Amino acid sequence: MTNTSLTVVLHELMKHLEGAYAPNTLRAYRADMQEFILFCENHSLPALPASSATVANFLMGTLSQGIKTATIRRKVSSISAIHRLSCLPDPTKHPEVKITLRKIARQLGTRFDQAYPVTRPILDVLLSVCSQDLRGLRDKALLLLAYDSMRRRSELVSLCVEDMEWLPAVGVGHAVDVGASILLRKSKTDQMGTGKWIHLSSETTQAVLDWLEAARIEDGFVLRGIDPSGQVTASLCESRVARIFKSLARRAQLSEHVIQSISGHSMRVGAAQDLLHSGASLPQIMAKGGWSKTDTVMRYVERVTLHNN
Repeated sequence: MTNTSLTVVLHELMKHLEGAYAPNTLRAYRADMQEFILFCENHSLPALPASSATVANFLMGTLSQGIKTATIRRKVSSISAIHRLSCLPDPTKHPEVKITLRKIARQLGTRFDQAYPVTRPILDVLLSVCSQDLRGLRDKALLLLAYDSMRRRSELVSLCVEDMEWLPAVGVGHAVDVGASILLRKSKTDQMGTGKWIHLSSETTQAVLDWLEAARIEDGFVLRGIDPSGQVTASLCESRVARIFKSLARRAQLSEHVIQSISGHSMRVGAAQDLLHSGASLPQIMAKGGWSKTDTVMRYVERVTLHNN
């Protein structure tokens, strides 16, 4: 089979896998495998099935790309998955490939760049620069939903109005607290869609209510984009989440280093650190943020210092 025809085979396989795997996973499989096919084509080597030596040479070639060890490991996972799903022997399990990965890890290291933690004090600064117009109400709802729920970008933009359960308002004197729960139907750690109810604070609930009322949203996605003409779109692209955070940070005149370090994970990191400060246990933090691995959470909270308590 020529590598040119492999591109067609890959396309058909990706179509067959739609619905069985998360869209982000399929995008990674497609992009990584296309890169591998191009490498094999340039070196006149078969890509499917590939030999362990071919995979090892491909991986060593990625060292000059300036990418991280985690990205290289993802490429290995993609090559492995495509071979297995094509009912072919997996070349990535060969000792030569594992030795190559160890060489790469020792040369590049395995440390990752952590997103800047948006803790409650910084969140308050970002909230203070949200305007009272439609875009500002959307941004406020997004900030509070992200911090309160500690969910990933893809999960935030998937939340729907129909899945919200409004709790009875509780009043004390002139103050009235509102509350809500929203069903997260699927997440990175719940691919089968068991679902998880997320309970929102009164502050977050009110921000969501204000946004939905102003945008006249009665069903569909809670979070939406707003086009240049001021019209509300049908959904919000997950790639826009980090851009909104950075835009608000720039408006708040945070340092350029902080702005560049803010990402779609910043709310998760900051909220996890705040939970640790408040005395929450590691299992409680993992349950809140939907983490399945303790080492991931430990990386998020490792820089918490005692003087911040």
